[in-house]
Amino acid sequence: MKKYDVYAIGNALVDIEYHTKKSKLDELGIEKGLMTLIDETRQNSLIRHLGDSHESMTCGGSAANSIIALAQMGGVSHFDCRVGNDITGQFFADDLKQSGVNSKLDINHASPGVTGKCLVFVTPDADRTMNTFLGASAELDQSDIDHDAIAHSKIAYMEGYLASADCTRQAAIQVRQIAEDRNVKTALTLSDPNMVLYFREGLNEMIGNGVDLLFANEDEACELAQTRDLNETIVMLKQCARTFAVTRGKQGAVVFDGSELIEIAPHPIEAIDTLGAGDMFAGSFMYGLSQGMSYQQAGDLASMASAKIVAKFGPRLQASETQDLLRRFNSGI
Repeated sequence: MKKYDVYAIGNALVDIEYHTKKSKLDELGIEKGLMTLIDETRQNSLIRHLGDSHESMTCGGSAANSIIALAQMGGVSHFDCRVGNDITGQFFADDLKQSGVNSKLDINHASPGVTGKCLVFVTPDADRTMNTFLGASAELDQSDIDHDAIAHSKIAYMEGYLASADCTRQAAIQVRQIAEDRNVKTALTLSDPNMVLYFREGLNEMIGNGVDLLFANEDEACELAQTRDLNETIVMLKQCARTFAVTRGKQGAVVFDGSELIEIAPHPIEAIDTLGAGDMFAGSFMYGLSQGMSYQQAGDLASMASAKIVAKFGPRLQASETQDLLRRFNSGI
């Protein structure tokens, strides 16, 4: 029996969320609706300008959000990452532990440096815009990988954001290779359309000869396939992933279980903040698969969970909310 349901590797970022208008983003020179990598000077300038107007602060990053959702549902997980030996790094480590996620992260032995932060801007149309300074996460490398944790996991999960730097990309590639050698299923999320647009070659290296499970939203998937036709995109995805899930917002999702396409129905909801929707979908979906659910059942759970997250502000639910959602799903409510 495996010790962990999911092993994950990704950026360790503290998410700082602001509610603002598009006019404010224009004033600050921020491109709406995308994740943009910025340097520390630029981020500090934005933080000074914004003052204490943030709504929330949580430990985050794409894979971290997914793995926390899985842990809240009762899954057993392990997360490898890198933080700086600073107050923000301590905050991240404490929040991760309190969320029930296992990790080899030890703030007392963390390298000197600055822990990464993601400034998240939510506009009235529920869109999320991210400006990210990776900080210590940009230095994550193969020494941060827990080989034993991968070997004792059902799924090894990587985030596409790791494609942006040589050392982080090589760490993700090694995770995939270790998992393949140990017969552990591999999973990857494309993370953001800009990652596919600007780091396509790096993502293809991470995918290698194909992953067992690929997550993407429709924009990311179509960008990878270099077409706006979803049917053509699906044909291409079958060449790089044995199974996949493509989220389509209000139209639900399309899941391929290795033999057939499955339409996942949406849960109509008035979205107020789309931050974390894709991460919640991936975490819930992997939880479902790791507990023996079919792809249809895992997709239905993930659709329900991602609808719940967009109906509130912030990148994740409280543990009690996630557990209540799972109870309602299991009881058919």
